[in-house]
Amino acid sequence: YATCEMKPSSKIDADKPQVTGQVLFRQYYSYGRLEAIFYLDGFPLDNNQSSRAIHIHELGDLSNGCDSTGGHYNPFRVNHPRHPGDFGNFLPKEGKIRKYKTNLFATIFGPYSIMGRSVVIHEQEDDMGKGNNKASLENGNAGKRLACCVIGICNKNLWEEKLPEVTDKKKR
Repeated sequence: YATCEMKPSSKIDADKPQVTGQVLFRQYYSYGRLEAIFYLDGFPLDNNQSSRAIHIHELGDLSNGCDSTGGHYNPFRVNHPRHPGDFGNFLPKEGKIRKYKTNLFATIFGPYSIMGRSVVIHEQEDDMGKGNNKASLENGNAGKRLACCVIGICNKNLWEEKLPEVTDKKKR
């Protein structure tokens, strides 16, 4: 189990969304698939905004806000969006993102672990490498970094507390 306590970047303008919350990870064994819970608040309340890109970046360094987290975590030197931490786009609803994702390619085990790296929420939508330019193949043209956090080990209590909140909504 791992957690990432999301905080707004110290480098964004005050009029930008002040995103907070958590990204939680669970992986049962080294060759199993990673699962994640995205539990985020602070987006604009209007429901006609664009999706936001969420990625794992290579460094867990927040010394210069989210700008010091480096580029996308890309240990296999492949084009975007095939990096292990390219989680795609998330559409906020009523100022929140509540999402449970399974079968992710990132891992919390072994030499390619995401532990100690960062999760970054971007200002814009990820073009998924279809933008016909160099930046698209590196980062999806996702724009400025709104918020970020460093991934660290946690116990299962956080996961067990948040999972019903992100999975129960489908039953309503």
